[in-house]
Amino acid sequence: MRTSTARRLLATTALLPVLAVAACGSDPKIASAAGAGGPAATATEDLVSGLAKSEAAAALLPEEVRRAGTLKFGSAFGAPPSAFYADQAGKKPAGIDVDFADAVARLLGLTVQREEAAFETILPSLDSGKYDVGTGNFGVTTARLKTIDFVTYIDDGQGFAVKKDNTAIQPVTDLLQLCGLTVGTTAGTTFETTLNSRRNVCADAGKKPYEVRAFSESGALLTSLQQGRVDVEMSTINGLRHQSAQEASGTRFLGEFHRLDVGFALKKGSKLAPAFQAAVNQLIKDGTYQRILHKWGVADSAIKESQISPPEHG
Repeated sequence: MRTSTARRLLATTALLPVLAVAACGSDPKIASAAGAGGPAATATEDLVSGLAKSEAAAALLPEEVRRAGTLKFGSAFGAPPSAFYADQAGKKPAGIDVDFADAVARLLGLTVQREEAAFETILPSLDSGKYDVGTGNFGVTTARLKTIDFVTYIDDGQGFAVKKDNTAIQPVTDLLQLCGLTVGTTAGTTFETTLNSRRNVCADAGKKPYEVRAFSESGALLTSLQQGRVDVEMSTINGLRHQSAQEASGTRFLGEFHRLDVGFALKKGSKLAPAFQAAVNQLIKDGTYQRILHKWGVADSAIKESQISPPEHG
């Protein structure tokens, strides 16, 4: 953000699309904002460090990984509740993605080597071997499954938001409702793909097409919505709910559009998948999973069990 108002809003609001290409500073207090799951705890609550290694899950790791004892994570950061910096000065990571990555690593007896990366660079970097695992609230889609394997840990997806004083736009259940509007989203995400792949729906119905504006970072998208340069914002369900719960954001969540499983991203055919799946299922079994979701106010994003590369939700 470039204005003083925008910088203040970044410190008090939440916007984490699946995307966050640039990291945003955040005050830990905002992590207590309520999501659909009700009031959450704080960003400083530690639910991970006390976890013990699961010998059964760790036994599923490839031998060379057990010997190395570390995994390289490429991670996208933005704002609560998915992944952000609770302490901007110290660059202390926090969020759903962070807690689950650290919890799984604990159960597997591994150390996380986390590197911040631009959202759109992470998946290609898995194939090249730069990273072993990618996190960034990556939704499981049919297109991505062609080149990436996923180990699921939550259910999130796509939603819309508008300025709070915009009462003309109602919950979006069909893209035809966007005809004639300017829709803002973030570059390289499932949101941009969905909007661009279905641009024809308005013209086919004899209506003025919607315009898509893709932003490279989440703060710029929020500012554009606040200033009226875009009419509607498309992003993650959890991110938009959290954002709208912050009064200073001046936004209103319009509701869910399309649910998606979210998972750890792995190179296609990665031998890490069974161990990661076993670790997530252990977290579900021992209750840590539910405590993490409650911490971030996203209880309705719970899954019953982790899956490896399930089909995209219909």
